[in-house]
Amino acid sequence: MNITQTRQTARLRLEPICLHHAEDLWRLFADPAVAEWYGQWTPEMAQREVVRIATAWAADGVHKWMAYERQAGDLVGRGGLSRTRITGQDKLEIGWALRRPYWGYGYATEIGRAGLALAFDELGADDVIAFTETRNSRSRAVIERLGFLYTQELAVEEGGEPFTFALYVLTRHAFGIRLGS
Repeated sequence: MNITQTRQTARLRLEPICLHHAEDLWRLFADPAVAEWYGQWTPEMAQREVVRIATAWAADGVHKWMAYERQAGDLVGRGGLSRTRITGQDKLEIGWALRRPYWGYGYATEIGRAGLALAFDELGADDVIAFTETRNSRSRAVIERLGFLYTQELAVEEGGEPFTFALYVLTRHAFGIRLGS
């Protein structure tokens, strides 16, 4: 299967994260509104992350994109699919993180739709999951807008800190119904 990794949406250019995206990834996670959810990042952390993501792209043809405005080329954020193991199963997970100036304009939904099209139309996935901290009402609204259904709460301890996540699922069938196919 030949999958086009770089995508164009109505307003965005989505590029597979690779080594040359380290500075942009650091800029994204340095945004105080993003750091609230992901913690404080260093340039070295961003460099390690792009290596990890680029390796996943090379091995599997799937992972997160950097998102840029098509017209101006400005960094919007990152998002898309990745593989994860959750509740004992390997799943495709969709997610996003946007710089604060781009919140509230539908960019996360646009990235989500591109990722779901890849998952269902090209990868033949049966379902895709999404999860976020239960208190992240903005992200939960995007997840629900994309048609995902809430399934359960997950309690996770990371670095000695307790977190509670809301887990959602979208099936291929529900995605098809939502698109009218």
